[in-house]
Amino acid sequence: MQPRSLMPGARDDGAPADTLPTPPSDPLLRLETFLPYRLNVLSALVLRALGRIFDERFGIAIPEWRVIATIGQFGTLTAKQVGTHSHMHKTKVSRAVATLERRGLLVRRSNKADLREAFLSLTEDGQAIYQAIVPSAVEFADRMLADLDPAERAALESIFEKLTARASVWAAEGPAGADDELD
Repeated sequence: MQPRSLMPGARDDGAPADTLPTPPSDPLLRLETFLPYRLNVLSALVLRALGRIFDERFGIAIPEWRVIATIGQFGTLTAKQVGTHSHMHKTKVSRAVATLERRGLLVRRSNKADLREAFLSLTEDGQAIYQAIVPSAVEFADRMLADLDPAERAALESIFEKLTARASVWAAEGPAGADDELD
């Protein structure tokens, strides 16, 4: 028997192309309860809300904010160190650094000991944005946790620490997946 060819967008079961297939009665995986999916959704929603605040107030996107926050916290760093601290892929760090440098919020100084890398530091304007971002970020985090009582906050912190430790071990064992970041 010859396999029949389908028109683009057509369904194999004869139903119109714009209808969703009927899910199996007992799916193997329910995304809405799958922990990695739920964490991804939460992260996407939080980043969208936080990104809107930083864009409206400071004209910067999440990757630029993460670079500013990392350098603001730790001081002068290389791009590689920023990526390590912020868990950002090197191409995102590079793009964010270039944007911040163009805007005069960050300066790059050559490392005379290793010309392949440069030291990054915030300018006065970059430092001013960092000082203004900190209260906004803290307020945002406090609002996110407002419905949790102290015991729930402590439990959440403990859960985050345990999940992060476990995921860090697995991430170190497997192939790099930093390209799958949301921001």
